[in-house]
Amino acid sequence: MGLGVNMSRIVYVNGEYVSEESAVISVFDRGFLMADAVYEVTSVLDGKLLEFDGHLKRLKRSLSELDMQEPDAINDLLEIHRTLVRDNQVDQGGVYLQVTRGVADRDFIYPENVKSTLVMFTQSKDILGSKLVEKGMKVISIDDLRWGRRDIKTVQLLYPSMGKMMAKSAKCDDAWMVEDGYVTEGTSNNAYIIKNGKIITRAKSFAILHGITRTSVLRFAKEAQMELEERNFSISEAIDADEAFITSASSFVTPVINIDGQNISDGSPGPMTQRLREIYLDESIKTAI
Repeated sequence: MGLGVNMSRIVYVNGEYVSEESAVISVFDRGFLMADAVYEVTSVLDGKLLEFDGHLKRLKRSLSELDMQEPDAINDLLEIHRTLVRDNQVDQGGVYLQVTRGVADRDFIYPENVKSTLVMFTQSKDILGSKLVEKGMKVISIDDLRWGRRDIKTVQLLYPSMGKMMAKSAKCDDAWMVEDGYVTEGTSNNAYIIKNGKIITRAKSFAILHGITRTSVLRFAKEAQMELEERNFSISEAIDADEAFITSASSFVTPVINIDGQNISDGSPGPMTQRLREIYLDESIKTAI
């Protein structure tokens, strides 16, 4: 369910709820000029927010790491999320939130004491019924050419967008990025393999985004007595794995069945991946708000 195709969304811009046609920011906003901004996307299922507290905590960390001022509405974000979900009649989808350093004349030097910009909007989409869950994803490997602080969720998404376009050109679903011979992550998700019953994924560092879904999936896996190992792995090791999958806020747990044209195992979604998705959805829906 969601707004009809001819109906305008209500979006939030710096304290005001306005129609999407009326939503504007300054041409001098540093998010527009310098990609000086961070963002979060919180998934919505049955009109409820999944893992909101985790997203808020990571948002505050991103702002702190960039020495960026928190928006005035930082303590009202849950209410704003709920208002947008309700007014836009979002049953499934997500709420996008972006904070920029604010408006100042273009300069590489950060402006001081400038009020940050806060923009939020909803997107209605079927995030449960992805065909990739049933058939599995095909990915390609590409060099990781992003900046070094991938742990900060900035809007610097040009290279990940190029990676997705490279995958599309190869008739694949996504790209796994590789640095110094090892997989970092997907273009918009964390990457995992399973070998001999053990879940393997890269440890948290500056090299990858500290995924909210990643944290929960690893916790649920541990509670289910599944074996975990946080370490680097290569593309060749991934191809030789028994299963592979990705996690993200909008795709939850989704199987990967082919890398660079080579099937993983028999080229179909594996049982541990499917079980992890079931556990994640069951547990996260219970705590949705």
